[in-house]
Amino acid sequence: MIRVLVVDDNPTVRDALRAHLDASGAALVVGEAGDGRAALDAARRLRPHVTLLDYRMPVADGLSIVAELARLTAVLTLTSDDSDAVVREMLRGGARGYLVHGEFDPAELLRAVTVVASGRSWLSPAAATVAAEALRRAQETAEAAAREAERLDRARRRYGLTAREREVLDLVAEGLANVVIAERLGLTEKTVKNHLHAVFTKLGARNRTEAVLRWTGR
Repeated sequence: MIRVLVVDDNPTVRDALRAHLDASGAALVVGEAGDGRAALDAARRLRPHVTLLDYRMPVADGLSIVAELARLTAVLTLTSDDSDAVVREMLRGGARGYLVHGEFDPAELLRAVTVVASGRSWLSPAAATVAAEALRRAQETAEAAAREAERLDRARRRYGLTAREREVLDLVAEGLANVVIAERLGLTEKTVKNHLHAVFTKLGARNRTEAVLRWTGR
């Protein structure tokens, strides 16, 4: 029997969800809450397997508590809000599932509760679209970062800096003074200055700022 906590500020919605789940014979509503703070208290006390969590609520909304709640129970967001931002933030916060009112029937609600209780995810069509788009953007960002890193590496190789010169210049780029760089690398300050002189010559830079800008490709 799957123990369920229902969190929604509308008592009519809570009653309907309780009726559907209790009648299923596979789930049992062990508690209810009408706001986020009460939801956390109930989750700590009742230890439900799954919590149906609304997004818009008084005192503390779903987004403000989802991360903490997800450490206590599997969270299935159940709300009327299907905006991209809300879906993305609730899933990022730790919700395992997302259902939108009007997009499911009692049978699908039970399937979603069962799936989420098992540790898997269940997303409504709207939420699935948002999740897929987020993955696509993340992949594009990662590919763009990889291309930029490869471009910068090719650009840097043409300068012919030694490994030590690269170390010194990277620390200069962090804004460190020569004396600090010397301590960090176990060198004398004079040696650091000699390395920087060589760096400026190879990069065709007149000063630290120009060297950093050319090294970082800016």
